[in-house]
Amino acid sequence: MTLLIDPPLWDKHGTQWGHLVSDRSLDELHAFARSHGLPERAFDRDHYDVPVERHPELIASGAVLVDGRELVRRLRASGLRVTAAQRHGRR
Repeated sequence: MTLLIDPPLWDKHGTQWGHLVSDRSLDELHAFARSHGLPERAFDRDHYDVPVERHPELIASGAVLVDGRELVRRLRASGLRVTAAQRHGRR
């Protein structure tokens, strides 16, 4: 399993956010997130939203920093990617 994190480029709630994903298993992603105190509400179907201040800790614990394109490519290849249409209930 590889945990991947992209740079915090998304502005919301007064900070910047990135995404934490697994390229293999949601169970392992959830276990990693729990072990680092990420709240369940930060999970959005295939990733955790992670504020900029948490990035150094997660990278030091083994999450691999990749750009957003690589993160999405690897998430799609894993079969875990939830598309925008699926996210919003469209076909």
